[in-house]
This record gives sequence, structure tokens and C-alpha cells, in this order.
Amino acid sequence: MTKDKGQRTKDKDLVLIGGGHSHAIALRMLGMNPLPGVRLTLLTNVSHTPYSGMLPGHVAGFYTFDECHIDLRRLAHFAGAQLYIDKAVGLDLNSNKVICANRPPVAFDIVSIDIGSTPAKESVPGVAKYAIPAKPVPQFLTRWNRIIETIAQHPQQSLSLGIVGGGAGGVELAMTMQRRINDVETRHGTSVKIHLFHRGNQLLPGHNSWTRRYVQKLLRKREIQVHLGETVSQILPDKICCESGFVVDCDYSFWVTQASAPSWIAESGLHTTSKGFISVGDTLQSLSHPYMLAAGDIATMVNHPRPKAGVFAVRQGKPLVENLRRFVQGKALHPYQPQRRFLSLIGTGDGSAIASWGSFGWHSRLLWRWKDHIDRKFMRQFRDLPEMEAANNSAEKTPNPTQLAFLKKPNNPPPMYCAGCGSKVGSTTLERVLKRLQDECFFSTPEDIILGLETPDDAAVLKVPADKLLVQTIDYFRTLINDPFIFGQISTHHCLSDLFAMGATPQSVLAMVTVPYATAEKQEETLYQLLSGAMKVLSQVQAPLVGGHTTEGTELTFGLSCNGLVYPQQILKKSGMKPGDRVILTKALGTGILFAAHQRLQAKGRWIDQAVESMLLSNQEAVQVFRDHGVTACTDVTGFGLVGHLVEMVQASGVAVELEWDKIPLLEGVTELVQQGIVSSLYPQNVQAARFIRNQEEMCDRVNYPVLFDPQTSGGLLATIPADQAVKCEQVLQELGYKQSRIIGQVMPASSDVPPLRFS
Repeated sequence: MTKDKGQRTKDKDLVLIGGGHSHAIALRMLGMNPLPGVRLTLLTNVSHTPYSGMLPGHVAGFYTFDECHIDLRRLAHFAGAQLYIDKAVGLDLNSNKVICANRPPVAFDIVSIDIGSTPAKESVPGVAKYAIPAKPVPQFLTRWNRIIETIAQHPQQSLSLGIVGGGAGGVELAMTMQRRINDVETRHGTSVKIHLFHRGNQLLPGHNSWTRRYVQKLLRKREIQVHLGETVSQILPDKICCESGFVVDCDYSFWVTQASAPSWIAESGLHTTSKGFISVGDTLQSLSHPYMLAAGDIATMVNHPRPKAGVFAVRQGKPLVENLRRFVQGKALHPYQPQRRFLSLIGTGDGSAIASWGSFGWHSRLLWRWKDHIDRKFMRQFRDLPEMEAANNSAEKTPNPTQLAFLKKPNNPPPMYCAGCGSKVGSTTLERVLKRLQDECFFSTPEDIILGLETPDDAAVLKVPADKLLVQTIDYFRTLINDPFIFGQISTHHCLSDLFAMGATPQSVLAMVTVPYATAEKQEETLYQLLSGAMKVLSQVQAPLVGGHTTEGTELTFGLSCNGLVYPQQILKKSGMKPGDRVILTKALGTGILFAAHQRLQAKGRWIDQAVESMLLSNQEAVQVFRDHGVTACTDVTGFGLVGHLVEMVQASGVAVELEWDKIPLLEGVTELVQQGIVSSLYPQNVQAARFIRNQEEMCDRVNYPVLFDPQTSGGLLATIPADQAVKCEQVLQELGYKQSRIIGQVMPASSDVPPLRFS
């Protein structure tokens, strides 16, 4: 038996849906002062959430992407939270699960919702198909950046932009868009007109008369066409049509109207307002479901209704965290009353801003400087995360049963954990998980599986065809990402890759899992998410899971023992390289460096996103492409890095290789991290392979030299192709989705007196 060493089991699941301002603040505060015994999960459809206060400045070109976005992946890691990148599309309030668009349902005991809002489309024909809504922001920014590129690439083309909505959002967007366009026009001479449509007789409803008049005068001065009293009735691909019969030619139409809520909120059974927003009381709890809290635009405080503005979401962050903490601890929640009035600062796109406060209004460059200072200070708290000491392991108070009547009573963790078979996950937990997986019918069991998961026997029984060979491989490692569903997929791709590299077709797999200490209920959820990820990949290659072993431990680990079948004449080996062959690599390098930085909170979330995207790309189709183009040798690039695995190939083939340094593809962010001195913990061992590099002294001074020895998780394939087939092979790979595939070198005759690798 082993001591717990302060490791607490996780008794409750707190799920944060959405990465809005309130939840960003909550994550930072929970990272500084964690909730003992609570497993925290952030479910969000983006890894970088925009800060609304700086978004108009970003549109104008004043702020970079990183300056105005909160890195949720980094923030979640700081908070010790699981990060699930997916979109919530529903709630099952009978079984306490969040329904997601692309992953298994996520179980919760307590949930908080902060998903913002979207512009109300009001069933206007053509809006859904042709208009560009201001929210969700990531899609808006993608379209806006394309428009700017179009303007720059076609300087002689005249364009007309239409903005529907004369509130603060529409007005500010019109002025900041104009500023960015003017910057492009100065360089390219493009002519762009902007039209602003508003159904009311005055802009900026809810603001004082001075501000309304001043803004209208300012827009007129800047030659932004304002159309008041015009209700838009239809959006066409190149026109905006109004009820009055007024029609304006617009190449692009932007929709910036009143806020609305997604339909699944009301459909889930929550108490909502007439507009579909979650009705919450003074404690930010749902009026119908007290274990659910909500903040930001998606929530309406029924006793204190306020405009849908970012300032209120920011102010709700702290009381939200406090009440989540008190709820978990079984204490009475504190009421929160938002401020009645708030200062509105509207950027005018020229380095100045308009202040609107009650009956007061003012336009000045000083206001923009003040606003810029406030916004940058707010964002600094998420960039400069404090170094935290070990989480407080003090005993947790027993929750009040009247407050948490719907929660199962937490099981106190035992002071000792058994080893041997006493460390196995309970059979009941395992049976429930397997039953859930089988009910989902990922795929049917092939005929060559005689005995598999469907039978209670001690081992699986497989049939091996007489004309084929059995290929076996195994891999097993700790999780590198705090999402068991994604980790299950990455690990499965990694483990199957050895079979693909040898030309084999997967037949079956055995799983090896270590699940973190937790209550049986929480272990079941982790195991279900993990194996769901694995089964998703296995179903794609039609290789069933036929058995395995599960045990408890301090952290999540997973691996597979894989069986594959191959005809003897179709085996691919590391030997077989021939002088003149070209060397092709199918994926960019750098996952080891990126995740080493991620552990230190020094990697940007979008860098990790694209690394995950690369690791989720199967090598199966790439092997077939290599076969079609006469592959002579093949391996996959994994733990030993590019040089380590290439050395194995050249030694087995008795040849040398000359590599083109500039052709080796790298993942985004790798160069920047290498310059900071960040490498994987396996690098010191892998770099010993440098002795096989002929011009090693010359190469070691290059910035990205450590990447040559970087261990790759679910890395690409490394193969040699005859010279006359290589270019076509590279092209087909890229068309199939292996966009980073590159010819990186060629095979040379070996020389007995010099190392076999050389870089040019």
C-alpha cells in the first residue's frame, strides 16, 4: 500500500460552460485559490476569447490578436482545469450532463454558464445566409480579415459595406472599420463606402442627447452614410433592402443588432426570460435549478436587469467565484447587486473616444488613452499569471445537506492506496463504462475476433489468416493534455502509427489505463471520456478493442497494445533506402517543445491548438500514398526525434542522407520557444544522436537545432521515395490533408569514414 501524499480525490464536477469575461476571472481566481475536492472543467468552443473592450481597437488595427484575446488554454492550465474545446448545444437536466456538438456528454454536479450572446436576427430573410454577424467574434474576425486582404489585393475595386444596427456596437464598428480601411486606402488607393442602418430616428438608444447628436454629426463629417428610420427587411448577396423600399448596394453586410440567446438554453428546461436569457436571482443562481449559475450576457438578473454590456460581465466575475465556492462548501450564497449606471467609452477609430455617463458626454484623445490604460491593465492579469504555491490541502468542511441535497455525499479518500491487484479500477465501474461504449455501437466486431469484449473470458482470442503475418506493437504514456477524450484520440493515433509505418492493417487492440484517484463515479466519467476518444479512432480503422487493464494512480496514463496484419511481400521496413531516393516527412516537428512550454505556461493556446490538430491526423492514408509512389523505406517520427529515427533508417540501409535545413517543417511557435531555451525533458538523451551529423559543429549554432532531437507525440511518417515519384507524392499528400508534407532531403551513398547525416 502507498500513502496518499496529500492527493485529494475529486468528489464533485464543476463545469464552466463558455469562456466569457466572468469565467476568465473565475479561472484566474480558482487558480490562485483552488476548490479542494472539485474537478474543474472549462467547456468552450474557442481557446482564445476576445475581450470586448479592445475588440473595436483590434478591428481598427490598434491591437494585435494576442493583445485583445484571453488565452483560455493557458488560463485553464494555470487553474488546473480540464479544457474541452467544443460547443455546448444542450443540457440534460435529468442526468446532469452538458450535450456537446462533437464529443460525449460532459457530466456535472454544479455548472456555470457564461457563453455571451449573439445578434438577434429576427427572422429577416437572407441574414443567416448573407450577413456577417458581429458575434461569434472569431467568425466575424475571420471574415473581416479576408475583406481587408481583398481590399489590399484589389486596390482599384470599389466596395460598399453595410452595417445594420445603430447602437453603440454598430456605431463603433463603423468608425473603427473606416479607420482600418483608410489605412489600407492610403497604401492602395481603394474606394470604400460605409452605410449604417438603424430602425430608430436617433442613433445610440439609451445614451444622452448630446452623445447621440455628436456621434451623428461625427459620422456625417467622416462621410459614413447614416440611414435612420429604416427597418431592414431582407439581405441579398449584394444589397440591403428596407421595408420602405429603400435599397442600397452592399458588397458585405454586417449584423450588429440587439443581443439574443441560443435556442438550446430555453429548450433545456431552464427558466428563461421572454428573449431566452437565463433568469437568475441576486446570487446568480438559476431561478429553476439552484445548482446552475450564470453570468455575463447570457444571464438576466430578474431583480436588477441591466444592458448586455461587457462591464457587467467583468463585475460579475468575483461574486460568481465567491458563490460557486460557497455553494460547494454548503454555505449561504451572497447576494450581488450590479451598479445602476456605467460609463460608456466609445472609440472613434482615430485614437480618441467619446465618454457617455448619464447626461454627460465628452470627446477627447485623453479618454482613449485612459480607456487603453484600463483595458491593458485588465488583460495583464491574464498574461502575467502569478507563481502559485502548492494547492491548499487542508481538510474540507462537510457540505450542508440541505444546500447540496442533490449531490452524492463525498467519499473521503482513504489514507492508503493498495498496490498489486488492489490498485485495479472496480469491476462495476469498468462494466458500466464498457456498457455505455457498446450501446453507442461504434462498429461491429469483425469475424476474426473469436472472443472479445462481448464475452467474460480471461483473454481475447483472435484468428490470424494463413497468408498474413501478425505485427505487434505497444505504446503507453502520461497524458499531455487535460482532456481525456482528446488524449484518448491522440494516444490511439500514436499507438497505431507503428503498424501503419510497417504497412500493416490494424486488427485489434488491448488498452492499458491508469485513472487518477477519485470517487467511483468520477473515475467512470474519466474512463468513459478517454475510451470514447480511443474508440472514435479505432472505429475509423475498424480495429476493435478486445480487452485491457485498468488501474488507479496519481495521474491519467493510457496506451495500447496493437495487433496488425500484413502480407509478407508488403511489409515496410526501415531498411531499403537507396541512393537517389528522396526523403519525405509528412508532419511538422515541435510537439515536444510546445508541450514542455505549455507545462510552464509559456505556450500560446493557438500553438497548442495546431499541435493537437497535427497529432489528431492519422498516418493511415499517408502510407497508401507512399505505396502508390514506390516507397522504399518507412518509419514514424516519435520519441527519438527526427535525427534519432533517421539514424535508425540509414544504419539499417547502409546509406547516408543529405537534408535541406530550410525544408524541414516546424509547428507555429516552436522557433520562438527554442529561442527562450525551452526543450523537452528527453532532449538531453536524444541529442546524443548528434554524433551522426557530419557538419554538427556548423549546425549546433542554428536557432532551431534542438528541434532535430525533439520527441514527437503522434508524429508524422518519414519515408524514402524514388526521385521520379517524389514531387508527385508530396503533392498528393498535401491534397489529402498532410499540408506540412515536405521533401526534406535525399539518400546518398554511404562513406565509411564520416557520419551518415549532413545538412545543407
